[in-house]
Amino acid sequence: MAGQFIVEVAGVIVFLLGFAFLVRFWGLSKLKRAASMEFPKENCVNKNGNGEGEGEGVGTTYIIIVGAGVAGAALAYSLGKDGRRVRVIERDLNAPNRIAGEGLLPGGYLKLIELGLEDCLEEIDAQRILGYTLNKDGKEALVSFPFEKFQSHVVGRTFHNGRFVQRLRKKAASLHNVSLEQGTVTFLLEENGIVKGVHYKDKSGQLLTAYAPLTIVCDGCFSNLRRSLCHSKVDIPSYFVGFILTNCKLPKEEYGVFILADLSPIVFYQISSTEIRCLVDVPSQNLPSVSNGEMAHYLKTLVAPKVLPELYDSFISAIEKKDNIRIMPNKIMAGAPHLTPGAFLIGDAFNMRHAITGGGMTVALSDVVILRDLLRPLHDLSDASAICKYLESFYTLRKPMSSMINTLANVFHKVFSASSDPAMENMQQTLLGYLKLGGFFSSGVAAMLSGLCPRPLSLAFHFFVMAIYGVGQLLLPFPSPKRLLDGAKLLWVASSVFLPIIHSEGIRQMFFPLSVPAYYRTPPKGKKI
Repeated sequence: MAGQFIVEVAGVIVFLLGFAFLVRFWGLSKLKRAASMEFPKENCVNKNGNGEGEGEGVGTTYIIIVGAGVAGAALAYSLGKDGRRVRVIERDLNAPNRIAGEGLLPGGYLKLIELGLEDCLEEIDAQRILGYTLNKDGKEALVSFPFEKFQSHVVGRTFHNGRFVQRLRKKAASLHNVSLEQGTVTFLLEENGIVKGVHYKDKSGQLLTAYAPLTIVCDGCFSNLRRSLCHSKVDIPSYFVGFILTNCKLPKEEYGVFILADLSPIVFYQISSTEIRCLVDVPSQNLPSVSNGEMAHYLKTLVAPKVLPELYDSFISAIEKKDNIRIMPNKIMAGAPHLTPGAFLIGDAFNMRHAITGGGMTVALSDVVILRDLLRPLHDLSDASAICKYLESFYTLRKPMSSMINTLANVFHKVFSASSDPAMENMQQTLLGYLKLGGFFSSGVAAMLSGLCPRPLSLAFHFFVMAIYGVGQLLLPFPSPKRLLDGAKLLWVASSVFLPIIHSEGIRQMFFPLSVPAYYRTPPKGKKI
C-alpha cells in the first residue's frame, strides 16, 4: 500500500509540472495546429508507374532502393502500389539466415497493416506473442501488452527472419512496376553535390550504373554507404549469442521470457511451433571464442545455472549441438543525417538501437509509412535540393516511435546488464517492483514497449514516477542517513543512464517537435503532367 501511495502522489506531481511546462513553452495554439495536420492521402503518381519528370521516357526508373531487407522490401511495395517505378538492388536475394529481426512488436504489426503487408506473416509459422515475463532471483513480473482497444489479431509476432523477408520480397516483386535484382552497390554516383544514382556490380561481377532522381539507401546494419549520408558513429556494447532450443515449452504460453541474470540478461521466445530462440547478452569486452569451445564452456558453467528449470535440459542440448551457436553484434547508432540531395537513408543503415527489446523492425516499418506518406504528394522528383529540404521533416516526424523504441531498448540494456554498483541493482528491483504494481503502471510501460503508445512524454512521465517510487521504497519505513544516501545514488545513476540517451535522440525533436521548423515543411511545387 505504501508503494502504491508513493507512485500515486508522484504521478500527480509529475502530471501537474508537465502540464504547466507544456502550456508555458509549447503553447496550446500549436497543439491545436498539430491536431489539424494530416498527410494527403491521394495518389499523386501516374498509375501506369512511369516517372513524371520532364524528359523522362516510358520505363524510366523513378526511384532506386538499395537493399531488400524488411525496410527496403516494404518500401518498394508501398511505393510501387502508389504507382512509382521502383528498382531494388539487393546484394543477396537468398533467404537471410539471421539470429535477429525475429520479433515484430504489436505497434509494428499495425504499421504492416497500414502498408497492406500483413499477409506476409502467413505461411511462415509465425507465433503470437502477448508480452514477457521478467525473472530475477526467483521473483517474477508479468508484462502484458495492452490490446483492449484493438481487434484480436493485433498482437506481436515472432518468426524466422529469412522467411518473413522472402515473403516481403515476393510481395514487392509481384508488382509490375517494381524490379528486384541481385547486385552489390559499391558507391553513390554524385555530381555537383547531388546523388544521381548508383554504381553496382551484378551477379556476374560486371560494373553497371543506374540513374534515378531519388536513391533510398536501406542496406542494413552493415551498410557501406552510410558514411556520406549520416554521422556513422557506431557503438557495440555487447553481443548476442544465439541458438535454437527444441523439445521444450516456455513457462507461459505466448509470452517470452527475460531473465535478469547476474552476468547478463537472457531472452527466450518462440520462433516457430517447434523452436525457441535463446539470446544471451555478453559484454563486448568479455566475449569468449566459439571455435575453441570457450563459448560453450561459458554458457554451461555461468549462464545455464540461471536458466529456468523447465528450459535447462534443452538449453544444455542446444549448446552441445554442432554449429548451433551464432553470434551477432548489438549495434547502437543515433540517427544523425547529412542532408544529401538525391539520396535518403532509412532503416538500420541510418539508426540502430540495442536489440534486447526487439524493436528494430517496428521502427523500420514506421519509417516506411512516414516516408511513403511524405512522397505521395510529389509529382516530380527532379528538383533534388527542394525534395531534400522537404524530406527533412521526416527526421522529426519519425521521433515519436523511433525515440520511444530506441530509448527503451538502450535504457533497458544498461539497467539489465551486470553491474557491481548497488544503485544499479536497486534500479533493477525498482523496475520489477513498479511492474508488479500492475494497473496503469504496468500497462503504461507495456504500451510503450509494444510500440502501441509512441509518446515520448509518457516515457518521461513513467521514468520520473518510477524514480520517485524507487526512492520511496528505499526510504521506507522511515528515512535514515544511509537510506537518504542510497536514494540520492539511485536518482544519480538513473539520470546518468536516462538523460544521455535522451540527449542523443534530440530533446527538441523528441519532446517539442512543433518547435522544429522542418516539421511544417510543405511539398515543393513540381511540374505536373
